[in-house]
Amino acid sequence: MPSAELTPPEAARWAARAGLPLPDDRHAAVAATADHIHSVVAVLRELDFGDTPPASAYRAGKEKHDAAV
Repeated sequence: MPSAELTPPEAARWAARAGLPLPDDRHAAVAATADHIHSVVAVLRELDFGDTPPASAYRAGKEKHDAAV
């Protein structure tokens, strides 16, 4: 589901709402960065991890190393 890009005034409003007021010259850069992050997260949400166990199931150090080539 595509969404509209974040505009610089919206980025400033959301930042101020979060207690992070932005200088006027940063609004466009913050909006562009937020849009990029949103596009990356959207791609990650589409991945099918299937039967991949959670990271907590991995135990480092219990791997068996085989020197055979």
